[in-house]
Amino acid sequence: MNAAARSGSDLARQIVVISAVVFMIIAAMVGVGLFGGTNVRDLQGGALDADATVLAPGRSAFSIWSVIYILMIAYAVWQALPGQRARDRQRRAGWWIALTAVLNGGWLLAAQFLTLPATVIAIVVLLVALAATYRLLVIVPAAGWGDRLLMDVTVGIHLGWVSLATVANVTAWLAADIVPAVDERTQVLWGVIVLIVVALVGVGIAVGTRGAGLVTRLAPALTMAWGLFWIGVARLTGEPHTVGVAVTTFVVAAVIVVAPCVRVPARTPALVR
Repeated sequence: MNAAARSGSDLARQIVVISAVVFMIIAAMVGVGLFGGTNVRDLQGGALDADATVLAPGRSAFSIWSVIYILMIAYAVWQALPGQRARDRQRRAGWWIALTAVLNGGWLLAAQFLTLPATVIAIVVLLVALAATYRLLVIVPAAGWGDRLLMDVTVGIHLGWVSLATVANVTAWLAADIVPAVDERTQVLWGVIVLIVVALVGVGIAVGTRGAGLVTRLAPALTMAWGLFWIGVARLTGEPHTVGVAVTTFVVAAVIVVAPCVRVPARTPALVR
């Protein structure tokens, strides 16, 4: 590819990133009912609200979206600067970050206009895209605090929250459409089992990001812990009230936060005699 074509591709990427983030913000406004629609928590018969299942986070947890949106807007502005245009890290990750913004907005529109199973498909696709983007950022190391904050932390927080939101979304779908008549004891049992899986996912993310900086590794962990904390609070203070699930969420949150902080010593090769 010649220099002119490469420069044109870089400019196109910057424009696509800005457009994708604008789309995501507009979709968010639709999702909270600013344009006359229904707030997400009231959609799908209330299946996505804080009291829908034993794994639904309390409403305060969703304030994390404000952080995600602010960081995404900041990234869109920063990556549009001339100095960022031709950087290899932007070339490799920018298109992926734009895709995650579009998929984020797509989930909100699916919740507003489609069905609960459609939201499950949308959020799983978003999760896969975020995981791929985050892995790419780990492979291509950050070159400064701009990279760490506006790329690694932004994608990491998004990934951490969507990882937990996927669990809540799938659980909401199962409770609403597949096994709506399950008794409370069975709900608690399955809630604890799923939380153990969440712990394994959190540890898996920590293992998969070995070699990255601590800030990069902690971003998804802290966000997952934030969501877990509010699941626990919701189970202690609201309905359905389940102490067992609440205690499990707090333990899992602690495990997920500690996992990225554990340093695994490199193997020392045996001496050749």
